[in-house]
Amino acid sequence: MDGEELTEQETALYDRQIRVWGANAQRRLTKAHILVSGIKGTVAEFCKNIVLAGVGSVTLMDDRLANMEALNANFLIPPDENVYSGKTVAEICSDSLKDFNPMVRVSVEKGDLSMLGTDFFEQFDVVVIGYGSRATKKYVNEKCRKLKKRVAFYTVDCRDSCGEIFVDLQDYKYTKKTLEEMVECELNFPSFQEAISVPWKPIPRRTAKLYFAMRVIEVFEESEGRKHGECSLLDLARVLEIKKQLCEANSVSESHIPDILLERLITGTTEFPPVCAIVGGILAQEVIKAVSGKGDPLKNFFYYDGEDGKGVMEDISDSFTS
Repeated sequence: MDGEELTEQETALYDRQIRVWGANAQRRLTKAHILVSGIKGTVAEFCKNIVLAGVGSVTLMDDRLANMEALNANFLIPPDENVYSGKTVAEICSDSLKDFNPMVRVSVEKGDLSMLGTDFFEQFDVVVIGYGSRATKKYVNEKCRKLKKRVAFYTVDCRDSCGEIFVDLQDYKYTKKTLEEMVECELNFPSFQEAISVPWKPIPRRTAKLYFAMRVIEVFEESEGRKHGECSLLDLARVLEIKKQLCEANSVSESHIPDILLERLITGTTEFPPVCAIVGGILAQEVIKAVSGKGDPLKNFFYYDGEDGKGVMEDISDSFTS
């Protein structure tokens, strides 16, 4: 992604950012092609941030028709039915993002991610899946890993005032600044499948409860054939049953996952805008770091809970079992 030098117009527009992370990092950003699927509140915040940062292009995928329900926390959809009527969420968000930064190419791709082949993903440097099913996350992550070039892969999920980010940068080399010099670093990331398949018993007790709770919700939605967020308090008994099964299979106590947390996740299916801004901002920051190759990346999960205002990074890998 080193590509060409910045144009005079780009240098003028991104002057402040260049002062922060340098011309080389900005040059890499302007050559980066990013695919984003599933555009709700948190992903809208992410898209706004990377477009303002000056990435090369953003391709949006979300075939849902824009309606009042889609307006929740998504400021990219104007609250005027005459504007969004008959358009998909991706189309209306594309129109809004173009106004933020005309120098970034924003386009729309229609279709189902789980039906696309490896060649489709090869045209991107970063793939971000918002609010996807467990099966879709696995499928796309596997496709990205089969490519000859490294494609940075992210998932993001927000329910109520809770958020989760997953990162897979595969074998990633980057630089970071110490007190005295710039040093070269390297990290190896597990795939999504590997990260969610780690046995729970060896994982430290201090690990965020949200990691385990999100796995329960994923299994529930998959086993019941539900789309993301298609759940309510009526489903709590079934969710608790799945929790019990998973805890027994992993030889851990059911207290590992508080019932009240699962209840929050299935009843608070809409997003909390302030949490969207925080989680979306962190996701954008991570993508910028991965594209520029500067700074320690998040490895490999990030959790935020608006109830206590805490954000934590969790490195979940098979190192716990080795």
